[in-house]
Amino acid sequence: MYIQGSRQYDYHVKQYGHPSQFGYKDICPLWKAERWNPDALVKLYKRAGAEYLVSLATHHDNFDCWNSKYQPWNCVNIGPKRDIVGTWEKAARSNGLRFGVSYHGTPHRVWDEFLPVRYKSDTTGPHAGVPYDGVQTVADGKGKWWEGYDPRLLYGINLREYNGVTKAANSGWSPPPAGVFTNHLPYAKWYATQWAQRMMDVVDQYDPDFIYTDGTDQQPFSGSGTGAGLKADAMQRVIADFYNRALQRRGQVNTFSIVKFRHKTNGTVTTEEFGVPPNINTNQPWIAEAPVGDWFYAPGFTYDSGMMIRYVIEAIARDGNAALCISILPDGSLDEGSRKMLKEVGVWMRRNGEAVYGSRAWTIPGEGELENGKLKMLPGGKLERHHANFKFSPQDFRFTVGKNGALYAFCLTVPAPGTPLKIKSLGTDAGKLSQPIKSVKLLGHNGELQWKQEADGLTITCPAGMPFATAVVFRIE
Repeated sequence: MYIQGSRQYDYHVKQYGHPSQFGYKDICPLWKAERWNPDALVKLYKRAGAEYLVSLATHHDNFDCWNSKYQPWNCVNIGPKRDIVGTWEKAARSNGLRFGVSYHGTPHRVWDEFLPVRYKSDTTGPHAGVPYDGVQTVADGKGKWWEGYDPRLLYGINLREYNGVTKAANSGWSPPPAGVFTNHLPYAKWYATQWAQRMMDVVDQYDPDFIYTDGTDQQPFSGSGTGAGLKADAMQRVIADFYNRALQRRGQVNTFSIVKFRHKTNGTVTTEEFGVPPNINTNQPWIAEAPVGDWFYAPGFTYDSGMMIRYVIEAIARDGNAALCISILPDGSLDEGSRKMLKEVGVWMRRNGEAVYGSRAWTIPGEGELENGKLKMLPGGKLERHHANFKFSPQDFRFTVGKNGALYAFCLTVPAPGTPLKIKSLGTDAGKLSQPIKSVKLLGHNGELQWKQEADGLTITCPAGMPFATAVVFRIE
């Protein structure tokens, strides 16, 4: 909305006016979440098979979605006038879900990419050279709805003088070169302190089971990548505070911290955004994360339960966890496409959950068709139409070991009745099993199966009835 010529800018000018007069801060009170029913939504998520819920605390816009002690620009003061994080927390816990909080106020994405655009102006047209509302001060709010609120606490300060910041601010995603904001060190240190205080505030108020910090470098405030601008130990202090509070409150540290893309470190979990690694990764705990459509709601998303289910399968077959974003509308509701998709996912999970929950990777993630010498797998990226249309064949399998010790084989499609399936990795000559197979069961099917383990593979004949969707799962003992 601050980049002239973008569709967001054009829509904003048409709908609300020029960003020199009506900026992002003026959109915040328009958000009401008037149809938000968190308890009903959490029940739907749980019915779909969710084991935990992640509440957004702050995104790159620097607006806090809880009763924040350190950021007056928050949803209790402005907009919904409700404690979003606190209400999600109560709904999650009352429905038996684990509860996490994500914090995306990563320094680079806030102070030298997303916020600096508010300090620019149009280059052409009737408002050329007229500064956007980032230059407004608390004094400019006198007599207006935001009287007493300092825009700089939401927008930060102008850091466009540093190398690469202007370019990054005008791009979809492009971190500036590594470095420290040497001319603004007092501000940078203040921001890092407030960043830590805000995260500690969330921990203090809601006692989450896990916390999440965004970025692409090894930590926020690393001095490079998404941690550019300052080198500081703010993240380490937040995590230490989180674990110390857990020990005091719970008597044990049964919580964890997600630091996005971080290498193996004691006490942290990492992520794989948009994709899943091609190989099994048991080096450190990790979560595959992707949105259906995008990390925010927009019309025209493709809602397909199959792509959600296959994304989960791809992750767990490689010893990961899966977190999926189902974006709600600005009014707090879910559209019908999302509801239908989640209900279908729930049907599949209730039938096949024993192969998913508490499982771990087997010796290989799967077998099947190869592409460029590698196992064909669901493409990376946001889950969209091409994921829904991606085709697997009856030769494409993934494996997990359940918490009951059984081996599970996921066929990534639903074969026709009577189809013979051959799993080559389970043949006696493959050398992957310590003893012969004793039983094979198709989850959701009550009858006996025809199967035979031979040197070149395990052959299973699908039953006459195959009333399933997306993928079928065999329990092998």
